[in-house]
Amino acid sequence: MADIKFEIIETYGVLSESVKGWKKELNLISWNDKAAKYDIREWDPEHEKMGKGVTFSAEELIKLRDLLNGMEL
Repeated sequence: MADIKFEIIETYGVLSESVKGWKKELNLISWNDKAAKYDIREWDPEHEKMGKGVTFSAEELIKLRDLLNGMEL
């Protein structure tokens, strides 16, 4: 399997932390030298290992924000 290259451009915050120290974060990440996207996934404390996640363009993140703001929680 090919190596995945990534660069965390900006960290916006931690959503949660597991007992093993992995943190679910919202970051802006460039994957394989491509344009950066917003990304939510779990990371180990050293940011060397990662779990499965989901990426968003700026437009998708705005739409998600609007959907979340419209929810009654």
